[in-house]
Amino acid sequence: MLDNKKIKIMTKLAAFEQGEGKEDIKISKYYKTDYIRYQVIKTAVSITFGYLLVLILFGMYHAEYLISKIVTLNFIRIGQYLLGFYIIIMAVYITGAFIGYSVKYDHSKKNLSRYYKLLKKLNRHYQENSADEKGEA
Repeated sequence: MLDNKKIKIMTKLAAFEQGEGKEDIKISKYYKTDYIRYQVIKTAVSITFGYLLVLILFGMYHAEYLISKIVTLNFIRIGQYLLGFYIIIMAVYITGAFIGYSVKYDHSKKNLSRYYKLLKKLNRHYQENSADEKGEA
């Protein structure tokens, strides 16, 4: 015999696992500090590659000017500006990543608490049904 209550709970669980909860379940495998650290490192590496790519493209675009003025350019001053700008960009993005992924982790845990409540409800339902079946036998 079909149990409608059990079917509703299992449908909600499956929808969560296949939809919005898929990423939440992956996130739950990490401790909060490990998850945030991993995401911040990924952000830092991405920012570094992006910054280098922009510098290379900028250098290629202005190659004629750079080649014609190579003797008179103050490379120490240019390097200081580029490093300062890189540090500022890195600080902003790392701070944003830290805050953003911390909020995302907390939100994920909140979603998972609802998921675990449904699992407990389903487990209680199974236990009640098994107790009823043992009583009937």
